[in-house]
Amino acid sequence: MKNILVPVGSSDNVLSHLQYAVDFAKAFNAKLFIVQVYNVYPKAGTMIKVDAILEREGKAYLNGLVSQIDTKNIDFSVKVLKGNLIDTLKLIGKAADIDLILIEPRTNSVKDEVFLGNTSGKIIKQTQIPALIIPENYVFKPITRILLAVKSAILKKENSLKPLLDIKNKFKTVINLLLVKTTYYNVGDFNINEPLQAIITNITETENATTFQGVLEHYKSHDPDVLCVVRRKRGFFIKKWEKNTILKKDFYSTKPVLVLSGLK
Repeated sequence: MKNILVPVGSSDNVLSHLQYAVDFAKAFNAKLFIVQVYNVYPKAGTMIKVDAILEREGKAYLNGLVSQIDTKNIDFSVKVLKGNLIDTLKLIGKAADIDLILIEPRTNSVKDEVFLGNTSGKIIKQTQIPALIIPENYVFKPITRILLAVKSAILKKENSLKPLLDIKNKFKTVINLLLVKTTYYNVGDFNINEPLQAIITNITETENATTFQGVLEHYKSHDPDVLCVVRRKRGFFIKKWEKNTILKKDFYSTKPVLVLSGLK
């Protein structure tokens, strides 16, 4: 894991999130890209230099945040970019060969009942960059146990397991696999391919209406440091992703959630 992207909003949790990002990047000796994306829809009579002003103020804001955390001498870059959020993040992902994006559950100060705010939910839903959702005020620690919850173990996408493999190699992580048989089960979905078999320690099979319900049933017994799920057309967050915002009553985790790009 060499390049990590951190989009920055205006939440009350931003300093804690940035410190986690620094600590995480330090563990992997990775470069951190700290970015703020803005978009302006000018009206007649607005200032011609509004872009320059917003860029300057954004850069000052980011530098002010960075000055308040311990950067631990990591390699990092601070950027303020204009454009559509998702399109810009996708471009950064390709240009900087991003391995992982670290996001806050809520990048703005929204209501307490919200787990994933509109911006964070949009990033998770509309990009294919592997993402790690860091709970508010969460302090970095080595990742010793991961629960990977899937309804199909079929692997077709190249490098889909790379974030898991990087974490396992770094922290000697135990990865437990939870196979959830849902109404969308197909014959062969539980056939575990060699790349996945090579990194998991234990396998649990369960039958539930959704992957999410399977996680709820087995989460406490596994007590993972990180929950790992997968983006799919009918995946872990499908109903919750009909809208970008995800409420705590629908899903909430006090531990980081690693979201892999689609395995299929």
